[in-house]
Amino acid sequence: MNNFDFKNPTKIIFGKDTIEKLKEEIPANAKVLMLYGGGSIKKNGIYDQVKTALAKIDTVEFGGIPANPEYAVLMQALKVIKEENINYLLAVGGGSVIDGTKFLSAAAVYDGDTPWEILTKNIRTAKGMPFGTVLTLPATGSEMNSGAVITRAETKEKLAMGGPGLFPEFSILDPKVITSIPERQLVNGITDAFTHVLEQYMTYPVGALLQDRFAESILQTLIEVAPKVLKDPADYNAAANFMWSCTMALNGLIQKGVPTDWAIHAMGHELTALFGIDHARTLAVIAPSHYKFNFEDKKEKLAQYAERVWNISEGSIDDKAYAAIEKTEGFFKELGIDTKLSDYTKDYEGTAEKIAERFTNRGWLGLGEHQSLSPDKVEKIVKMAY
Repeated sequence: MNNFDFKNPTKIIFGKDTIEKLKEEIPANAKVLMLYGGGSIKKNGIYDQVKTALAKIDTVEFGGIPANPEYAVLMQALKVIKEENINYLLAVGGGSVIDGTKFLSAAAVYDGDTPWEILTKNIRTAKGMPFGTVLTLPATGSEMNSGAVITRAETKEKLAMGGPGLFPEFSILDPKVITSIPERQLVNGITDAFTHVLEQYMTYPVGALLQDRFAESILQTLIEVAPKVLKDPADYNAAANFMWSCTMALNGLIQKGVPTDWAIHAMGHELTALFGIDHARTLAVIAPSHYKFNFEDKKEKLAQYAERVWNISEGSIDDKAYAAIEKTEGFFKELGIDTKLSDYTKDYEGTAEKIAERFTNRGWLGLGEHQSLSPDKVEKIVKMAY
């Protein structure tokens, strides 16, 4: 097992009817900017619950943060923060709203030329404007980590950011919120969380026995509850296990002491930026090809995954490893997720070359757990995903 440091300061408030506890978590003298997305919270009752909880707190609202948090929209919100002398942020939404709020937390205290530098120069935020979250869509784990991904439409870029100052002070997780989530978004959430675990698990063994079993238990839980959640989102026990699995998939715990990959996300982000494909679906497009291309480096862990998660006991290490890739792709398809880029766009020719060029221009010359995936290898992986 590798050396590691681990600190996660986010307070989790989990369970039924916990949104009312907002008033106990936000300082009484705070001036809050409440951020949310397209307005679905006004239809499903979450908005009213939040507003009731904030009744005695000075609150300004900013809605309209899109599914891939857009830089131009966030800059409008930053203007509100400055003009209204906001000193506390509240994200009410899924990963996109929370990611956008993290950007604003960083941008509000940034004294450089332009907040976009936070992403292009990989500036880590040591202390941002304090914020909390009310999670409305389990998927990204952003409610309990310090990372974010921001999109800029004018340049077709989707870049990551983070830092120890960007953990939420608290996150409220009420599993009842999923009863109003459309099936497409539930499927995306399951796929996103599942792939988050794979990115931290599907590398090579380092003797981190407990970390492996943490990861495998999250994968097993998602496989078990997925059909229940999709059949009946009002099944509270299934919803609770789904929500907590999504949070645990990316709160930093399972990546400690082990090598991690994240090349799937790097390539997937490009497909979202170029074609507007749902983030989770880009991961399902890239993952099978990525594992096939890097088979020799990953086959020992793939075989372990086959045995422990998919109960595949027959055959050689190679046989089990190939079966694991097939099982993973089959799981995505059972959820209704297409796994080829050509399923989403007919204008895919040249995409692999374009992504390789963008990575070269950014200096991303070695992705993956071995930092050996050069842009020319990325090009081959993306072509395999056509």
